[in-house]
Amino acid sequence: MSHNLAQCQKLVKKAADAGAKALFLPEGSDYIGSGPEESVSLAKTIHESEFVRGLQDEARQHKISIQVGLHEPTNPPSSRILNTLLWISPSGKILEETRYTKLHLFNLDLGESGGPVMKENKTIQAGNTIVEPYSTVLGKVGSQICFDLRFPEPAIRLRRLGANIIVYPSAFTVPTGALGHWEILLRARAIETECYIVAAAQCGRHNEKRVSYGDSMVIDPKGRVVTRASKVEDEKSEKEGARDPQLLTFEIDTEAVDDARKTIPLERRTDVYPEI
Repeated sequence: MSHNLAQCQKLVKKAADAGAKALFLPEGSDYIGSGPEESVSLAKTIHESEFVRGLQDEARQHKISIQVGLHEPTNPPSSRILNTLLWISPSGKILEETRYTKLHLFNLDLGESGGPVMKENKTIQAGNTIVEPYSTVLGKVGSQICFDLRFPEPAIRLRRLGANIIVYPSAFTVPTGALGHWEILLRARAIETECYIVAAAQCGRHNEKRVSYGDSMVIDPKGRVVTRASKVEDEKSEKEGARDPQLLTFEIDTEAVDDARKTIPLERRTDVYPEI
C-alpha cells in the first residue's frame, strides 16, 4: 500500500502541476489482493488508513480534489469488505455524502469446465444505495465502480438526479477489455445519459493472479472518446511493477452537456415503462 500511495502521490503532483482542479484515481487504488484472505486482512477504516491520510495530505498540499477507489471493512466487521469510492476536498476533508459502495459484483465460476473462477461476493459486500450526484468544481458527479458499468439503470437514474459527469473507476479484466466491452459500454453510458464519462482504470499486473486491462478514458456527452491511456495487449507478458502511472488531462465543458441534451432530446415514456 505504501508503494501504491507513492504512485498516487506522483499523479497528484503531475495533476497539480498541469493545473488540474480534480484527480480521478482507479478502483482499488490502495491494493489489489491476491486472494480473499489477503484482501480482507489488508482493509482498514478510512480513519485508520495511512493510504487515505497520505492522499488527504496531498489534497491539502496541492489544493486539489481527489476521487479514489479503495477497500474498507464492513461495519460491524465481517469476513467481507467494502469496495468504496471517496471524494477528498482540497482541504483534505473526506465528504461523507459522496461515499459510494459498489453495487454489482462480478461472480464468474467456470471451474467445472476448467475455466476461470472469480467470485467477488466471497470477498466484497455489495452496496445497496445509489448515491445522489454531488456538486464539485467540475460539475455534478455521479458514482459507479467497474462492473456497475454493465448495468444502464443506475447511470440513467444518476442522469435523472442531475449528474453531468458519471465516473467508472475500474480494474477491468483483460479478456473482456480485449473483446471491446470496455470502450463500447463506456460510450453507451455516455450516449444514453448525455453525460461526461470518466473512467480511471488500473493497468498491468498486480500479482500472480491479477492483471488489469487499463485503457483509462474520458467520453464526452455525445459519445466521443476525448482522451485515453495505454492498455494491456498481451496479458502473459505483463510483469508486476513494470508500468509507471499515466496521467490524462481533460476539460469538462458543461455547455457541451447542455448542447448534447438539446441536440438529441431524450424524452422518456414513463407513462409506458417505470421511471428509474
